[in-house]
Amino acid sequence: MSRSLLALALGALAWSAQAGPLKVTVLDKEGKPVPDAVVVLAPAAPGAPKPLPTKVTITQEKMRFQPAVALVGVGAQATFVNNDPWEHHVRASPAGIHNFDSAATGGFELRLDGKAPGKTAHAVDAKFDKAGAVLLGCHLHASMKAHVFVSDTPWAAVSGEQGEAGFDAVPEGPVRIRVWHADQLLDLPPQQLTLTNAPATATMQLQVVPRRRRV
Repeated sequence: MSRSLLALALGALAWSAQAGPLKVTVLDKEGKPVPDAVVVLAPAAPGAPKPLPTKVTITQEKMRFQPAVALVGVGAQATFVNNDPWEHHVRASPAGIHNFDSAATGGFELRLDGKAPGKTAHAVDAKFDKAGAVLLGCHLHASMKAHVFVSDTPWAAVSGEQGEAGFDAVPEGPVRIRVWHADQLLDLPPQQLTLTNAPATATMQLQVVPRRRRV
């Protein structure tokens, strides 16, 4: 083995020994777990995170978008599928306080016919080419809402039912944590941690109690 290859191999071993898991728990104002929050990390070292999805399927069924929050990378393609028997629209626009900012995350509008009995559901593709949170809605059914978070870093994850978002092999050293949630209109201050190679945990608390999604 050449000296350069040996140095690379030793460097990789050193990095792997200095990386560990991190679990971030998101709580609401009352201290209860918050699902569907997006947690974003900014480690001081680059590390080797898993890439975010470049394709996602978002369905319209029973007057709801599924999933409620989708996480993708910049440039990802979404396929919208209408499984309801009636027509739906998809209106994508910047979420939160950026909703009226035409220079923020790009938007689009689509129309999908209803699914006829025994027929394949109608589907339309769209691309998310700008980073940021995107609000999805339907012109015909105002109660239908969902979000797509387009991340410019692969260090991002969506919290589950217990409010937890997990990350593997986070590099040792300083890391900044921030969280986004659809009902938290003002950005929370980021949290700064210094990680070692041991498993680490952090808690982020919203300043609101999110509304329950219609079942």
